[in-house]
Amino acid sequence: QDALQLVDDALMAQLRMGDRLAGVIINTVPKDQLTFVETDTKPFLKQQGVKVLAVLPQEPKWLRQVHGSAVADADALAMETPEADASVARLPGIVCAVLIADCVPVLFTNRGGSVVAIAHAGWRGLAGGVIERSLAAIGEPPGDLLAYLGPGIGPRVFEVGPDVRDAFLANDPRDAAAFAPHVPGKWLANLFMLIDRRLRRAGVHHLFGGGTCTYSDPSRFFSYRRDSTTGRMAALIWRDAAAPA
Repeated sequence: QDALQLVDDALMAQLRMGDRLAGVIINTVPKDQLTFVETDTKPFLKQQGVKVLAVLPQEPKWLRQVHGSAVADADALAMETPEADASVARLPGIVCAVLIADCVPVLFTNRGGSVVAIAHAGWRGLAGGVIERSLAAIGEPPGDLLAYLGPGIGPRVFEVGPDVRDAFLANDPRDAAAFAPHVPGKWLANLFMLIDRRLRRAGVHHLFGGGTCTYSDPSRFFSYRRDSTTGRMAALIWRDAAAPA
């Protein structure tokens, strides 16, 4: 399992990104991989999945993702699985998590490592304000935040219609730079650029990651656009238990 850590002397948050090889997966049961199976309320681990929990301080705070913009307070969650596409945690050991298979996970912390957050940023959630609502829930000065953009569908293959382009241009006409004409009536959208632009407009300038395409790397990543019926990866972030409050 790959460990992704932002390079900053004061950073105390831990980030983990599951890829297909690591097997942080739901809705698929290959015998040689770790497997998640989805129930009515939340994913649960099956077969070798206990190995995933071995690197976590506790079970993740799963969300019922709906491509929206609601943000959950992960510290306050017990057994419930709220309808949300982002979460924030300030307590050490609370694991924020989203499941992905083309949408981009955006992982946040501040320079002091006193807060972490994660957002599930597909085009609908992004246009609906999931980034802005996540930043508001974090409640820290944007200039003090660091953001990591995980893997998602890339700009060479993310074909969208005019409705998607219009949804972004209605908010900022300059977002036209993130859409390249493709075939008649279709555009290729750069989801990473759209996220980058939203973050920078909000004052977040310490950005990392971005550009890794789930669609183009079937050996590592699941992709809904590529395969239609597919599994999911998980993106996880938490404060280390040894981190100062």
